[in-house]
Amino acid sequence: MKKKSSVSIVTGSLIIALALAGCGSNNQANSTEQNKATEKPTDKATDKETDKKVTIEYWQYEFPAKVELINELIKEFQTLHPNITVKQTNFPYDQYNQKVATLVPAGKGPDVINLYYGWLPKYVSSGYLQPLPDDHFPTAEIESNFYPLVSAAKINGSYYAIPTAVRTLALFYNKDLLSKANITELPTTWEQLVDVSKKLTETDAKGQFVTEGFAWEPGAQLHHWYRDGLLHQAGGQDLSDDRRKILWAETPAGLEAFQYLIDFAVKHKVGINGFYENDSNAFMTGHAAINIDGSFRLGSIKKDFPDLNYGVAPLPSYKTKSAPSSFWANAIPKNVEGDKLKAASEFLEFLTSKEVQEKWVEQIGELPAQKAVATQDKYVNDEKLGPFISQLDDSRAHFFIDETQEKTLFVDATNEVLLNKVPVEKAFQDLVAKTQKLYDDYWAAADKK
Repeated sequence: MKKKSSVSIVTGSLIIALALAGCGSNNQANSTEQNKATEKPTDKATDKETDKKVTIEYWQYEFPAKVELINELIKEFQTLHPNITVKQTNFPYDQYNQKVATLVPAGKGPDVINLYYGWLPKYVSSGYLQPLPDDHFPTAEIESNFYPLVSAAKINGSYYAIPTAVRTLALFYNKDLLSKANITELPTTWEQLVDVSKKLTETDAKGQFVTEGFAWEPGAQLHHWYRDGLLHQAGGQDLSDDRRKILWAETPAGLEAFQYLIDFAVKHKVGINGFYENDSNAFMTGHAAINIDGSFRLGSIKKDFPDLNYGVAPLPSYKTKSAPSSFWANAIPKNVEGDKLKAASEFLEFLTSKEVQEKWVEQIGELPAQKAVATQDKYVNDEKLGPFISQLDDSRAHFFIDETQEKTLFVDATNEVLLNKVPVEKAFQDLVAKTQKLYDDYWAAADKK
């Protein structure tokens, strides 16, 4: 599950990669969790807060809605904590990791940093981060209150980051285009998704797309859909329990799921890479009828395409249900200490409070990271948010070694089939082998430390 309308892939010697389980009921356990989630961070640890004037810096990439909200939250936080000043610094997305790799080791970086969860293994192995302070973020409390997918931020037994919000993927559909094609029922199975996509596809006399029935962009969300959605739905597994071995080829399910994804472009010809720049742009401008995208897209559509007549539905399923999930999380660099560490911990605790999670879902569209907040009726029954939340029980977050490289390998494999006519079986076998090498190299280096 990342983050974004269109972003550049970051490269470089130390560039790190980009890249919800349980809809509770209103029972006694949920009431307890709700009380915990409602507890204000300032009530929780006032004795830990510094009584000295201190300034800390918060970094995130330039995503307008998030930048605006963080500015609003900083003002609120500083009112609650008059001795702490927070400065927000933003960088263009394609420069973000480069700035971190250059400035953090030199001690010139942030005191709190916003990171995609798929970057964490690289950041931790590079020595950039410290474990979250246990007095502010006890492991037992995290694992009781947050969705299990957050465990992807637990490395070598310690949590290195904590999210305000989480994401999962769902089916976005254009209501006008479905009505034009006389489609009255949404697809709920793999087979139905193919049939509906064919009916929605429109081409001109030269065979060029006028409307994609299904937006096909492996480098956007579809590589996530494969790992944490299609693969599991077909009965396969992603990684071994120790996160060291790729299990895609251990059963026929891996190849079946890969073939299914490839066939949308190669066999069914309902979408193609790069149409109207990318999948999200094609959908938001009305040139793609169906797109698989994240809950984070809700905020972008609301702001930039308020007249788009669209709906959201759970992902179609096959032998079982499974949905990809992901999150951006906040962490503390390794060299932050003393009063700055206390202030950073207070700010980080504030960013995970119930009130902030509610503002985040309402202004950004990402889902609350704590179960008790997400499962409130106002979100579960929401036309747009509800389909995402309904999938949290069946969602998974892949443990990335290097999200950029893993995504690149996946996109390269699809291009081998689409552009170079390589047999699907050969492209899949090469993909598994190359991905496994990334894991072998990472763990070999980690074991030496």
